[in-house]
Amino acid sequence: MTENGRGFEFPKEMRSMAEASFDQARKAFEKFLASAQATAGTLEERGESVRAGAKDIGAKVMAHAEKNVQASLDYAQSLLHAKDLPEVMRLHSEFVQAQMRALAEQASEMGQTVSKAAMDAAKPKS
Repeated sequence: MTENGRGFEFPKEMRSMAEASFDQARKAFEKFLASAQATAGTLEERGESVRAGAKDIGAKVMAHAEKNVQASLDYAQSLLHAKDLPEVMRLHSEFVQAQMRALAEQASEMGQTVSKAAMDAAKPKS
């Protein structure tokens, strides 16, 4: 006990060191918290970019699928009206060639769309 009966008292130097350590810890925690909040904001912004890219990719996939299904239905209908085997073979050849061109164009477009989405997601936000 101390002379005034209040219990154990820390020396002033020890108290000063403890207060300084506490202040340093508080400042470090505040910096950590600010950094974590900034990172969370950046991730949220990145999420928006990723979602926008994914939405664009999904829309293109659906448009291509719709176009391909429609082409297949048109082909099937044209086969129903074919008069003979040579006409079936001609229609088939035309369909395959047209689909190969369409798929090449679609693959190129999808590659560009995916690349753009990846670049947008990787851009630093300011």
